[in-house]
Amino acid sequence: MPEAEKTTEAPTIAVAMSGGVDSSTVAAILKAAGHSLVGLTLQLWNQRRLDGEHGEPKGSPEQPAQPRTQGPRTQGRCCSLDDVYDARRVAEALGIPYYVVNHQEPFEREVVRPFVRDYLAGRTPIPCSRCNNSIKFDQLLTTARQIGAERIATGHYARSHYDRVRGRWILKRPADTAKDQTYFLFGLTQEQLSHALFPLGDLTKSEVRRLARDHGLALADKPDSQEICFIPGGDYRRFIDDYLREQGESLPETEGEFVSPAGEIRGRHRGIHHYTVGQRKGLGIASPTPLYVLSIDPRGNRVEVGEESELSGTTLRAGEINWISIPAPETPIRVQVKIRHRHEPAWATVEMRGEEAEVRFDQPVRAVTPGQAAVFYEGDEVAGGGWIL
Repeated sequence: MPEAEKTTEAPTIAVAMSGGVDSSTVAAILKAAGHSLVGLTLQLWNQRRLDGEHGEPKGSPEQPAQPRTQGPRTQGRCCSLDDVYDARRVAEALGIPYYVVNHQEPFEREVVRPFVRDYLAGRTPIPCSRCNNSIKFDQLLTTARQIGAERIATGHYARSHYDRVRGRWILKRPADTAKDQTYFLFGLTQEQLSHALFPLGDLTKSEVRRLARDHGLALADKPDSQEICFIPGGDYRRFIDDYLREQGESLPETEGEFVSPAGEIRGRHRGIHHYTVGQRKGLGIASPTPLYVLSIDPRGNRVEVGEESELSGTTLRAGEINWISIPAPETPIRVQVKIRHRHEPAWATVEMRGEEAEVRFDQPVRAVTPGQAAVFYEGDEVAGGGWIL
């Protein structure tokens, strides 16, 4: 496990502690290896905000409320007060300094507001990727340096190393491909990767839980968080409505027509932010065969629907391209491309056209969704990626 080896470059490592089993095991592994550590937890969102009557009990990251109970709309969300409590408990058990760092303002600016804006524009955003790029591996590194640490260790399932021949830091898929999180890390820069440690990259999830038990961590069997930290109950539509109301903004008029690929009107929809490409349920259209969202037209507030056979495509365009393991190619390259986290990478040709990338798949892929990421792989290496336009 090369990431856990001692290094003379950084006497202190900051561990990003989320309160889950993965980041807690990272802290235990590095502590056992003899590293000087400090634990950092990012306070990104007030979990009681916009959570109605089901918010968490009164308390703060410094003094969590007890007994610790969660309402039905906070269960399964990361970064809750419960998670802060668990992270603090692990840090105390390991005997390492621990701090909660408030980054709520930049998180709202860089992640939450773009999330709302994207949905209202007919896109389907990935807030976790935005958070990794703008907050966790950017502002967290600034905080780490302020306390004397030059490297950040996280519980992400990924691997990285420096390739002296290429003169670049390389991001690679982990040993446990079922837990691969490189899709959410495609935006990391060379500078950020040079300060990042991924000690779980060579481990499986079952091995991580076993190590957590071996190190006596009480949360070894804690379930993984499944929901976006700022979305109560996973209901993003309700969140958008509530957030705009809180901000004193009116929900834009995005109601309009369902149309077929031929332009035939199939009904009325409630607003484009209620739909995403590939969606089948909740359309409310009478049809002898199942209908799916094929595309969303934000200018005309139209949602195109059709049969599943019409959902596949062979091309896409991506912007904000970030090249990691290779420099920006001057000629077309052959790579495998993932267009969502659980998507099996598909062979394609990628060609840069100005600031954008054109991706041409060998075979049709299902539900190319604007706002999601297209991540390019050369074997286990992340060549780069961008946001689907």
